Amino acid sequence: MRRRRIRSSRVESASVMTPLKGALHVHTTCSDGALSPEEALRVYRDLRFDFVALTDHDFLLRPGAYDRIPDEFEGMLVFRGVEQTIFARGYLHVNRIEGDSETLHVFNHPAEYALAINQVLERIHEVERTIRIDAVEVTLQGFYTAEYDVEALPYPKVASDDSHTREGCGRAWIEVACAKNKDAVIRAIRNGRARVCYNGTAHRAAWSNRGGVASG
Repeated sequence: MRRRRIRSSRVESASVMTPLKGALHVHTTCSDGALSPEEALRVYRDLRFDFVALTDHDFLLRPGAYDRIPDEFEGMLVFRGVEQTIFARGYLHVNRIEGDSETLHVFNHPAEYALAINQVLERIHEVERTIRIDAVEVTLQGFYTAEYDVEALPYPKVASDDSHTREGCGRAWIEVACAKNKDAVIRAIRNGRARVCYNGTAHRAAWSNRGGVASG
């Protein structure tokens, strides 16, 4: 399949650094994924990723589940994270991704909730009473959802696989031009320097009103 990319409106265009390719939303057998952490990391290694965040569900992730996973896996940076379930006018998912000293919080897949932009903002603002949101995911299961990659949603945008299987790996990713260390990657994302990349687009009819909520 020919790789298709879309450039974020806030990408740093003059950087001379080679962009780092990364996955921010990966599930494993530590929650409801089909691959062990090591198996998932090998798949992303073969896809030439530079960093991967393991983000299993909080209600299934056992304490210490990632302890055996190194900070670098065959040249890739490995972030430890968790997909948090948060109640804010309904149940939502927020990824918490740990760097060396920085932490990134991503509001996950708004298309999953079939919300209009104003409804997304209402929920983000409610979440932000306790957690700062640094970026918004503009993909659904790895497919690009253009409706949320808009200036009306004034947060940095990222793309993620939300992979649960081998086939789900590599559908969408980000590229950031920065030093290859965890905190530099997080700062680049937070500052809006992530390039949104994807292989396919989710047609709105495929997910609109899934939750019975007006999406217009």
